[in-house]
Amino acid sequence: MRTATGLELAFETHKQIPRGASIGLLCHPASVDARLRHASEIFTASPEIRLRALFGPQHGYLGNTQDNMIEWSGFTHPQLGIPVYSLYGEHRKPASAMLDGLDALVCDLMDVGTRVYTFIWTMCLCMEACSEAGIPFVVLDRPNPIGGEAVEGNVLDPAVRSFVGLHPIPMRHGLTPGEVALFVNETAGVGCDLRVVPMKGWRRDMLFGDTGLPWVLPSPNMPTPDTALVYPGTVAFEGANVSEGRGTCRPFELIGAPWLDAEALAKSMNARNLPGAYFRAAWFEPVFHKGAGKICGGVQIHVTDPYTFKPYLTGLALLQDCRGQSPEKFAWKQPPYEYEFDKLPIDLILGDSQVRRGIEDGIAVQQLEEAWTMGLTAFRELKKQYHLYD
Repeated sequence: MRTATGLELAFETHKQIPRGASIGLLCHPASVDARLRHASEIFTASPEIRLRALFGPQHGYLGNTQDNMIEWSGFTHPQLGIPVYSLYGEHRKPASAMLDGLDALVCDLMDVGTRVYTFIWTMCLCMEACSEAGIPFVVLDRPNPIGGEAVEGNVLDPAVRSFVGLHPIPMRHGLTPGEVALFVNETAGVGCDLRVVPMKGWRRDMLFGDTGLPWVLPSPNMPTPDTALVYPGTVAFEGANVSEGRGTCRPFELIGAPWLDAEALAKSMNARNLPGAYFRAAWFEPVFHKGAGKICGGVQIHVTDPYTFKPYLTGLALLQDCRGQSPEKFAWKQPPYEYEFDKLPIDLILGDSQVRRGIEDGIAVQQLEEAWTMGLTAFRELKKQYHLYD
């Protein structure tokens, strides 16, 4: 049975979206139904509501901004004649004027199940704005493409709180967008009038390929569900001078640099016997971003068993081996990163400066994993209170 998303079920009941309401819609290119109709098209065609404004997160309402930290400006939708507000630029939280005249703000964002993917934090900032404005916030729920059971990584240290980690969750959180909203609304005391339209036919053990839904890339460098599966680990390379494969057809699966020995890196990584993965020596030439126009040596991560694969542990091990091969050439990226101008980007990404120090000190990644087990166990139990799909 195919999974039906919250978008497809939005008008089955009027408890969540009031009939006749003036609505704002937070969405992006992946906000589509099973027939690839965009949420804006569905909402415009509905006689039951009035679509008054659109809002877009990082990478733009149109999904056209390639890299991180590329802001975009709002505009008037050429066909609909309504404002399209940017929430990745001058504003990351809607200004009160943006919500004027709206009876509710509806969110339909495809997430990838990783703490640093900013769409869930845009959602949470919108919840705060709706709480202040006294209007409901409605989440049309979508699958977590890397599953709702596995969780991995250290829970965010508040000392490195940022736009890539606003609330204390681990790197791989195992929640749907609607469940994240429920979790944050209560644990952070947001207190908005939160309404979630749950999916039908989704189970926690599903990966995206099990849902029967079409994949539309939610951001320019998330082209496939395979990308989403490795992303909780290899996103860490945004904090280093090693290419995470941007500018290639396999971002986040290809990792390398002009000064790395591909064969040696593949050999050292495979010798670790990490679960569910094989590392193939690879050479690539990015057309933009780090290493652009240069041949980079590195590896491609091939996930051999998605159910045992540990992307975060794998990413840390790969960081360690890249640094260990050429410590004089390896470097951490310097600020700024995602609106933070003082703290190291790698600390913001990993969510705890102690993890970065562990990598620098050559501490075994399994030992690092043991250090966050207690916090992860507590999170695993806490998150069950917000599960919509058991």
